[in-house]
Amino acid sequence: MKAIFISLLFLLCSTFILAQDIQVNGSIQDELSQEPLVGAIIINQETNDYTVTDKNGHFTIEVGQDALLQFKLLGYAMLSLEAKDLPSIILMKQDNLVLNQVIVSASRATQRREEAPMAITSIGAAVIEEAKIQSLEQVINKVPGVLMTDLGSEQHMMSIRQPISTKSLFLYLEDGLPIRPTGIFNHNALNEMNMSMAQNIEVVRGPASSLYGSEAIGGAINFITKSPSLVPSAKIQLRGDSYGYKRLDALLEGTTNNGKLGVSIGGYSAKRENGYLDHSDFNKNIITSVIQYQVNESLKITNTSTYMKYFSDMGSSLDSTSFYNKDFTSLHNFTKREIELFRSTFTVDQEWTTSSKTVAKVFFRTNTLGQIPSYRIKNDWSNPSFAKGEVNESAFKSYGAVLQHNQKIKPLKTTLRVGASIDYSPTTFWANYIEVDRDENGKYVGYSPTDSVLSDYQTNLLNTGLYAQLEVNPVERLFITAGVRSDHFKYDYKNNLGIEAFSGAPNSMSYFNAVTPKLGATYTFRNGLGFYTNYSVGFMPPQVSELYRGVKVPELKPSNYKNIEVGSWYTLPKELGYLEVAYYQMKGTNEIVSVLQEDGSYENENAGSTHHEGVEAALHFVPNSQVFLRLGGTYTEHTFENFNTGKEDFSGKVMANAPNWISNMEITYKPNFLKGFRTSLELQTVSQYYMDNQNTKKYEGYHLLNLRFGYQIKGFETWVNIMNITDELYATRVSKSAWGENYNLGAPRTFQIGLGYTISKNK
Repeated sequence: MKAIFISLLFLLCSTFILAQDIQVNGSIQDELSQEPLVGAIIINQETNDYTVTDKNGHFTIEVGQDALLQFKLLGYAMLSLEAKDLPSIILMKQDNLVLNQVIVSASRATQRREEAPMAITSIGAAVIEEAKIQSLEQVINKVPGVLMTDLGSEQHMMSIRQPISTKSLFLYLEDGLPIRPTGIFNHNALNEMNMSMAQNIEVVRGPASSLYGSEAIGGAINFITKSPSLVPSAKIQLRGDSYGYKRLDALLEGTTNNGKLGVSIGGYSAKRENGYLDHSDFNKNIITSVIQYQVNESLKITNTSTYMKYFSDMGSSLDSTSFYNKDFTSLHNFTKREIELFRSTFTVDQEWTTSSKTVAKVFFRTNTLGQIPSYRIKNDWSNPSFAKGEVNESAFKSYGAVLQHNQKIKPLKTTLRVGASIDYSPTTFWANYIEVDRDENGKYVGYSPTDSVLSDYQTNLLNTGLYAQLEVNPVERLFITAGVRSDHFKYDYKNNLGIEAFSGAPNSMSYFNAVTPKLGATYTFRNGLGFYTNYSVGFMPPQVSELYRGVKVPELKPSNYKNIEVGSWYTLPKELGYLEVAYYQMKGTNEIVSVLQEDGSYENENAGSTHHEGVEAALHFVPNSQVFLRLGGTYTEHTFENFNTGKEDFSGKVMANAPNWISNMEITYKPNFLKGFRTSLELQTVSQYYMDNQNTKKYEGYHLLNLRFGYQIKGFETWVNIMNITDELYATRVSKSAWGENYNLGAPRTFQIGLGYTISKNK
């Protein structure tokens, strides 16, 4: 009897123990970047109880031993795992087909894409990594409505709701901060980015000045730096191409066991020698470090620092005869560009409550750009053996801060975001005249320095801004956003030269002010169909070079751009993909024009107005798990409404370098029978456009085919990209002036190969 009682007691205890819930915990991280994923939802399928990952990607949940757990996060493929077989680290894969991704650039804070009334695209780490890019246009141009033109050596021009341009119409950001101060825009500034440390790239199309201030007119490109991975990890990649390009990428990262301290350091060294274009060598070394410290559950401190040293030859563009005869010899053999920079940002992220959060950023930047520019070399018509040019250097140091507070008012279903920014940037510029020698073939073969100083001045730039944004969710699936920003600029100019100098403008103080509002709304139906509309304003104060290059300081006002747009998206049934479309109209006024004066001189004036209109569309289609089709394109019209220089009147003309059609299409295949293999075929199309504002001649445009192969097994990866597989002769930009036609040569057929290895605790 005693034995039976003991047996029953043992059985009851065993049953009770087996029936008890168990506590499971773990961490969730991105499969590719291995960074912790914050806000992932873990659902117990038996009870529908759930929990959410914390700032370190950690979670804890009580479940039955046989429970099935579901893992969900916007922008990632859903996972289902049994609790008893749960690994300590769960890897989630980015789902590039999810339309309502998590974005940050629309509000400087994390929010769902469906809440943002603007055209915005997020290029995820998976797309960047699989493309194996050698320069940024190879992924930026996948965004509909965007054309980033390659000028070689990671140099570029941009077109987003504007013609292909070197003007300060586009804002380039790193983690929400401009990488250069207002007033000294550089159209090549994206060559200052560390491609190997980009977690994702967000592209805003249309004005974003109500949040980010000046120059966010055609659009803004925000590079978001990857966070340190949860586990120790190291990656190395070697790549090269058939035209002398070589590059080494390296990354080390990890987080301590207690999740407090995370560190990553990564960068690359790239060089090209003896490229397809004469005098086009370059060398770039860039490194970025990220240090994160989780002080407690509500306070996190992050430092991100980047150092870069860059050198490139500056070959000449080609005339029409050289271009079509495939004579890629440069007219110059000594022109160059050199950059050395350092930038560092400290970020304090304080969460007061689940509804209240403050983010403060303090930054420092220093940047020196020295060059002997090929575009400044002019012939001496009195002596064919000589020409003239200049050697110059521009430099700045920046000290600044951005403070933003986000407050959710749950009873009103409202979020209020208020912020302030300050940027103090002392800048210098000097230029010396040089005498240039020409040979019997008209090539510029050398130069002699002189004591003649063309420019030597300092401008202390101060920009302060206040902004506020209100986001209201009055009824389910309807979001209304209203925002406004007030900016104030002070340009304190000191000339070190006399009034007789080439740039002899007197010492002066210039002030500019701008108020930029926006208003928009989004609504999403239950069937996945959504709409948005917005009105936004962008502005651009005069550049330093537009104010102080001459002998007097012109009276100028900021240029102003007003934009109206509507858009829609539709998530296809059965997870087949999605469709999005946007239509916009934008008008620019007070644009700065160099106007002929009565005495024969030219002076900058606010005398121009332009009209910009277009449709942008994209389709992502997935017929099955192995095939992915992406179609994207835009039709635009860019015209002068009023643009009279006193010598020429462009009013009513089509703007130069403004193709009507731009498209980028790609089909990707990842076969089930060969895991880790991928291949894609991409078509880039740019239609014809006028070379000049007088509309006298057109460039025919081009079609490019790119073919990519890649294979990954465990930590090893190899790839082959064949760019421009038809070897089409094309120019990334063509312009026409009184001196002739200028063609910026596009790369011929190029074979790119690479090999990489990643090692981590998970592998």
